[in-house]
Amino acid sequence: MERDETGIEINPEERSGGGRRPARRAVARNDSAADLWLGQQIRALRKTQRLSLAQLAERTDLSIGNLSQIERGVRSPSVRSLQRLSECLKVPIADLFQTRALPPAAELGTIMRRKARPILNLSKSGCHKELLTPMMPGTLQLLLVTLDPGGSSGAEHYSHKGEEAGVVIAGAMKLWIEDQAYILKEGDSFRFKSTRRHRFESASKQTTRVLWAMTPPIY
Repeated sequence: MERDETGIEINPEERSGGGRRPARRAVARNDSAADLWLGQQIRALRKTQRLSLAQLAERTDLSIGNLSQIERGVRSPSVRSLQRLSECLKVPIADLFQTRALPPAAELGTIMRRKARPILNLSKSGCHKELLTPMMPGTLQLLLVTLDPGGSSGAEHYSHKGEEAGVVIAGAMKLWIEDQAYILKEGDSFRFKSTRRHRFESASKQTTRVLWAMTPPIY
């Protein structure tokens, strides 16, 4: 099975134009596995800290039903919900990225190979994030954010310390900074203080990709 540049499986029939239905099933399986993997990590962290669903729900201000669906891989958390979960479970969000391969010792902290990029798939939200910088202490973090048509960071604004900037390299994105909304198309770029409440969503019928930088790292 082949994979595209985002790591999603592509059926050979789709590559040759012989049919699309099998490829959609492959993508669905891949997304479901990613949601299940993320849910299992959150559940394991909660169990390790001896927290009940009710206790974690109270601390994160998320409903028990919402948390239960996230842990079972039925629902993807929004970026804001993921922030709350990482804070309450006392782990960096990067620990919830799915690591595909470990780099050689000589490249740790310096080189990130394409096949080794850790991925955070919020597939039910249509948002996928690939970490482009090594998962080692540093002051800058670079991500490749992929939005499916209709995909978003979630319905709620969120904020954190620092500053971020980026450029749309394919498709189009709608970016909210406070109450102001901007449509950014391929080649458009942005920068803003991360303490300002923000959110984003796809503004294209095609896949949108954004090269996104932030300092200090939050993942």
